[in-house]
Amino acid sequence: MTKRHVSLPEGAERVRREFVSDVDERLSAAETPDELADAVTETLVDLHGERDAYEAWRDDDTDVSPTAAARLANLDPRNATLESEYYAEKDEDAFARSKPLQWLWRQFDETPLADNVDVALAFRRMLAGHLFADVGEDIRLFKGITMTYGHNVELGDNVVVHDDVHLDDRGELVVGDRASVSDGVHVYTHDHDVVDQTEVTNYRTEIGNDARVTQGVLVRAGVRVGENALVGSRSVVQGDVPAHHIAVGSPAESVRVKPGWESVAAPLEAAGQRRQAERRLDDEAAEAVEPYDEFQRDLSPPDEE
Repeated sequence: MTKRHVSLPEGAERVRREFVSDVDERLSAAETPDELADAVTETLVDLHGERDAYEAWRDDDTDVSPTAAARLANLDPRNATLESEYYAEKDEDAFARSKPLQWLWRQFDETPLADNVDVALAFRRMLAGHLFADVGEDIRLFKGITMTYGHNVELGDNVVVHDDVHLDDRGELVVGDRASVSDGVHVYTHDHDVVDQTEVTNYRTEIGNDARVTQGVLVRAGVRVGENALVGSRSVVQGDVPAHHIAVGSPAESVRVKPGWESVAAPLEAAGQRRQAERRLDDEAAEAVEPYDEFQRDLSPPDEE
């Protein structure tokens, strides 16, 4: 037994339900990306207590300083850019909807409400239903979670993702039922060529049902952490972790099978297989995009003819 039931006072519980329901209705009513951006903007205006100042600035009813104008403009996701917005291969249609939702996710975490656990879990659970590709029942998502797009993340039932986790979904990320991802974990779905870092390959990365990825772990792109497996703190997972195995280290190696699961687990020597090639995704930049090399390096090896 690790948890106990905690509840808000009745009045605060009612306020929380009304708040989450109101934002859910705003987002659900938006049929176009612009309508969704409007809904996010209105939500952030209220969350940050900027209603009077924002409306006066929007209607040009008062002069404001450049700093105040920048703050108020930043409430609208159309006036912001995200790192993933610059990726050449992104799905433009999917990103048009996920960007406002991801902006709301990040900006909510900057408000005092994000530290109110009951309110914040309910809010992120609702928002994940709009943002992620698929979301199961009773998920728990804590503060400081970041993602690349959001629309390539799939979470099963009763998944818990703790503080300051990065869910890279430049490729595809699938987290199974009852899986636990602890504080500070980074899970990747893309990798860079060792010579030309502008050459990116996307993968499908999987964390299986009942798996536990503990504090500070790095999971490389295209890896599968198997069902009921456990990855020890600060490990770097370079290859697959079979079901029911306990893996630790950098690179992570299976050191034992969970007690009681020996008869159904693969032998230790079967662990660590690098099967990323099987989970490679075929992604190409849109034809209209003109990619560029921001590093401008000479990548011609001296030993190459």
